[in-house]
Amino acid sequence: MQSKWRGSHRWIDRLDKYLVQHVSSLPGGNHDDFFRRLSASANHGKLWIAVAAGMAAFPGKARRAAVHGLIAQAVASAVTNGVFKTLLPRARPLPEHLPVFRFVHPQPTSSSMPSGHSASAVAFAVGVGLVRPAIGAALAPVAAGVAYSRVHTGAHWPSDVLFGSALGAGAALVTRHWWPVRPPIPVTRRTAASAPGLPGGEGLSIVVNTLGGSFTEETASALRDVFPKAYINTVDPGEDLKQQITETAEHPGTKGLGVWGGDGTVGAAAAAAVERSLPLLVLPGGTLNHFARDAGTGSLEEAVAAATNGAAAKADIGFVTAERGLAGSPEVSELIMLNTSSIGLYPNLVRRREHLQPALGKPLAGVVAMFRTFAAGTPITLTVDGVRRRVWIAYVGRGRYYPRDHAPLLRPVLDDGVLDFRIFSADESFARLRLLWAVLTGTVASSSITHLREVTEVSIDAGGSPMALAVDGEALAGVRKVHYRVVPRALVYYTPLG
Repeated sequence: MQSKWRGSHRWIDRLDKYLVQHVSSLPGGNHDDFFRRLSASANHGKLWIAVAAGMAAFPGKARRAAVHGLIAQAVASAVTNGVFKTLLPRARPLPEHLPVFRFVHPQPTSSSMPSGHSASAVAFAVGVGLVRPAIGAALAPVAAGVAYSRVHTGAHWPSDVLFGSALGAGAALVTRHWWPVRPPIPVTRRTAASAPGLPGGEGLSIVVNTLGGSFTEETASALRDVFPKAYINTVDPGEDLKQQITETAEHPGTKGLGVWGGDGTVGAAAAAAVERSLPLLVLPGGTLNHFARDAGTGSLEEAVAAATNGAAAKADIGFVTAERGLAGSPEVSELIMLNTSSIGLYPNLVRRREHLQPALGKPLAGVVAMFRTFAAGTPITLTVDGVRRRVWIAYVGRGRYYPRDHAPLLRPVLDDGVLDFRIFSADESFARLRLLWAVLTGTVASSSITHLREVTEVSIDAGGSPMALAVDGEALAGVRKVHYRVVPRALVYYTPLG
């Protein structure tokens, strides 16, 4: 083994021995025990698995960085131990090269070239750093310490460590092909609009949907406290919500329309506001209220401040035309879409997640719901803009949603003039497993089953078979065709973010 290496790499041997002599001349002390323990802690990747477990306790980028680091480490370890140690056989340092008290016991028997510890250490640190640079920078000295410890303890030659480190860095960079770094979320941007100030709620008419998930007896009284001059219409169960929204918008003296409720209620109020050229004040309430979050009125205090100061902006709206019933005499429904629409398995996934969330918490509930939904579900066949596809989910967002590589959560810009159109295809081999892997690892955007587009309109035809359609949380059954288009800056809404 040794002769083969020396035959073609004599100059590396000489340099290695020169460097090891300098390490050998260092005085003994507590640092010898430190590097021996640090080296042992990284055996079989135990140190990095422990670090990743600690990072995984913090959701978001830290958890994503931990997974990226472990994947990079696994790739580096496999390439180093499975390929290069066989291709580059080399003897390890002998006791004559370093003091015996520094040697790691027992010394490994595999090829010295390259260093697997160094490859794993650098791969993990770089992999983490690609997602969370600050954590990667903090791990860099630890990774360097592990790499140096392999020379200090006589386990490797310096060139083994350098080559292993290079392999680790390369493995981390290569993993970006299927684990791309999440692009930054753009800064919030608003297009200012003119709207009347409504101090104390003067000129404000508010419709309150009592079926909203967070409605209590105190809701209406709390609104009266902050808007003492407003007209407040509380809609009880059994009343026609859309009719009550219309009557509220047409109340004498109305200068602005307020709405308290979920996404469906807000969408209906937005349609009434657009039709009557009224600014819309979205109040935080209801089972879901994504527009209030995106508009910056996620708290009652923020909503009051925006309405009082007349701070407003413009937003695009989506216009949805759905055909139901018989092909010869279809029933046409026209809806305003403020947030999102979906076809396929997504509505079932959301229902399962919400059912499990109180017991499991949202992240774990989402994972369990995903497995249950895709294990039992089947893809549907749709014709999208004339192209026939088998899909798991077709998703349309009113505006660009972020993150692009995972479940859409945030919308920094409300008037970008586009529809965020995403299809998760079932045409590829092992599509179900690929989709589960993409969702689990946050690599949806780079997966081959994902097709992302930004459009101003899109048509979907179920080919005669009815499909389930959800628009802003409201479900329509038996839909055969649906057409989406965007209407730029049609809605004026109150926001403190202008």
